[in-house]
Amino acid sequence: MKFFHLSDLHIGKQLHRYHMAADQRDILDKIVELVKREQPDAVILAGDIYDSPVPSAEAVSVFDRFLTMLDEQTPQPSVLIIAGNHDSAKRLDFASSILAKHRVHIAGMPPVREEESLRKVTLFDPYGEVDFYLLPFVKPAYVRSLFPGEELTYDLAVRRLLERENIDSARRNVLVSHQFYTAGGSEPSVSDSEVRLVGGIENVDISAIALFDYAALGHIHRAQKIGKETFRYCGTPLAYSVSEAEDEKSVTVVELLEKGRAPVIRELPLAPLRRVRKLSGTLEEILTETPEEYRHDYVSITLTDELEAYQPKERLEEQFDHILEIRVDNARTRKILSFAEEGESLEPYAAFCRFFAEMNGRDLTEQEKKVLGEVIRAGQEEIQ
Repeated sequence: MKFFHLSDLHIGKQLHRYHMAADQRDILDKIVELVKREQPDAVILAGDIYDSPVPSAEAVSVFDRFLTMLDEQTPQPSVLIIAGNHDSAKRLDFASSILAKHRVHIAGMPPVREEESLRKVTLFDPYGEVDFYLLPFVKPAYVRSLFPGEELTYDLAVRRLLERENIDSARRNVLVSHQFYTAGGSEPSVSDSEVRLVGGIENVDISAIALFDYAALGHIHRAQKIGKETFRYCGTPLAYSVSEAEDEKSVTVVELLEKGRAPVIRELPLAPLRRVRKLSGTLEEILTETPEEYRHDYVSITLTDELEAYQPKERLEEQFDHILEIRVDNARTRKILSFAEEGESLEPYAAFCRFFAEMNGRDLTEQEKKVLGEVIRAGQEEIQ
C-alpha cells in the first residue's frame, strides 16, 4: 500500500502582504505530477486545507482544481481528508457523501453523539486490508458530551476517542490526525507560522496512538518524526514564514508492507515557484552581490550599514519583486535593543531618562525633566 502524506496546504494564505494563490496552484500541480509518476493508492491530506474557516472563492477554486486533477488520474487514488484547526469542519464536510463516490473521503468533525464513530476507510493491497482512521482536529469541548463527568484535556480527549473504536491491533492501521503531538515531553520543531496555545495545554503524547502502524500527522509545518519513525509530520508544501527559509519542502511517501514489517518512507522534494530567502549585508552589498535568480523570490532583508543609507526601501524595491520585510541590524539598533531589555523593570521616568542619555550623549535638563514628568502623569491619569 503506497500513499502520499500531505498536510497544511493553507490555501488562501498570505505571506506578509503577498497573496500566494499562484504559488499554491504551482505546487499542487507539481504534486499531481508526482502522483502521475508514483501512482500511489491514496493521497492523505492531514488538515488545514484552507488558511481560514471562511475561505475565499479563489481559495476554494484552487482546491477544487487540485481534487479534479487527482480524480482524473489513472489509476485514480483515494483521497483522505480531515479538518485542521484552521478549517471550518462543516464547510469542509459539504457534499462529502457525493465526493465519497469519487473516492474522496472527508472527516470534518470528530464524533459528537453516542451513535457516531470515527470515519474509517478500508483500502486493499496484496497483503490484505488497511484501515485508515480519520481523526479531525479535536478540542475537549467538541467531545465533552461523549464523556460526561470527565475533566477532558486535549490528550485525554484523543485517548478516549480512540478507545471507543476498539481498534484491532492485528490489522494494519493508519491514523490521520491534526494535533500537537509530543513524545514524553519532547516537542516537535516548530516555525513562526504555527499557532500554539499558551502553556502547551494542547499537547497530546504519542502514547495515545501507540496502536497504529503509521500516523499521518498535520499541524506542524516542518517535516519530522515525533518519537517514532512511523509517527510523522510531513510539513507544509510551501514555506509560510521567514523562519522556514532554510527548510526543504517535500511530499512524504509511505509504502506499507505486511503487518509487522517497517514501512518504507521516502521524501520527494518540492521546488516552489518562489523561495523564501534571508539576505543580510550593507545596502550596496545586497544590491550588487545578490544572485540574479533571487530577484523574484520572497526576501527578508537585514541591512547592516552603520550609517543611514540613501533611500534604501526605494532602491531595494527596484531590484526585488517580493520584499517581505526590511530590518536594520547595526551598533545603534543593538544598543537600543539592549537598553530595552535592561529597562524593562524600570519605571517609565527612569527608563526614558536612561534612553535619552544613551541616544544623545547627555542627560535631560531640569526643564526637560519637568516636561517629561508632566507627560507621564497625564498619561497615567488618562489610563486610570
